[in-house]
Amino acid sequence: MNNKHPFHIVDLSPWPLMNSLNLFNTVFLYLKFFKTPNDINMCMFMLTILIFTSFLWWRDICREGCYQGHHTFKVYLGMKISMIMFISSEIMFFFSFFWAYFHFSLSPEFEISNTWPPTGISVVNPYQIPMLNSIILISSGASVTWCHFSILHKKYYSSIFSLALTIFMGALFSGIQMMEYKMKDFVLNDNVYGSVFYKLTGFHGAHVTIGTIFLIINQIRLMNSQINNKHHFSLEAAAWYWHFVDVVWIYLYIFLYWWYSI
Repeated sequence: MNNKHPFHIVDLSPWPLMNSLNLFNTVFLYLKFFKTPNDINMCMFMLTILIFTSFLWWRDICREGCYQGHHTFKVYLGMKISMIMFISSEIMFFFSFFWAYFHFSLSPEFEISNTWPPTGISVVNPYQIPMLNSIILISSGASVTWCHFSILHKKYYSSIFSLALTIFMGALFSGIQMMEYKMKDFVLNDNVYGSVFYKLTGFHGAHVTIGTIFLIINQIRLMNSQINNKHHFSLEAAAWYWHFVDVVWIYLYIFLYWWYSI
């Protein structure tokens, strides 16, 4: 029976329920992991199941849009608004951590010697590894914009190259971030500075990893001719997300690395 409206009535699917349950179990097990670090096998198993069910869910969505033609203009508009709302919620998420950072840094408590950073914490030179990571991440924002421009102008080889370059720079950023963590002389439980620093940079690093996976999926779809100049919302959404990650890093660099080093 033909629908008399432009909206897509989604078929029954087990993946949303399974994904939500797997996500809950994954978060619960990783919280438990902080107490018992030796129990990592179950965490990795649950994470693998989560990735697998997510892949099956995304596969069905790609099939609905590419082969069944369910993603009409109205559906596209709804997905666009949903992505904007999702990024807005992420902004609020980071805003809460920045609020905590400014609360403790602008009025340091007596317990941390009324100084910020606290006594015993050595500030990282912002013109070394943090500056290098800033150049890499901002450059990746330029390359993902290049990819979007290439798709709009039907330059598919250029779009494949520019997106691969973006993925490489995202992975390089994550690798350098891990190297920087190993060089730090303070850890997560070293007073409030260590807690706020690692939460801000760690959650940002997690978002970079998620964004890189998002871009890899779009690279696979692009190479399989599932993305073109008329049908490319998934890449557009990934580019929005990547630019959001770039902007958050600029604030992180200014306030966590540069501000207190001068």
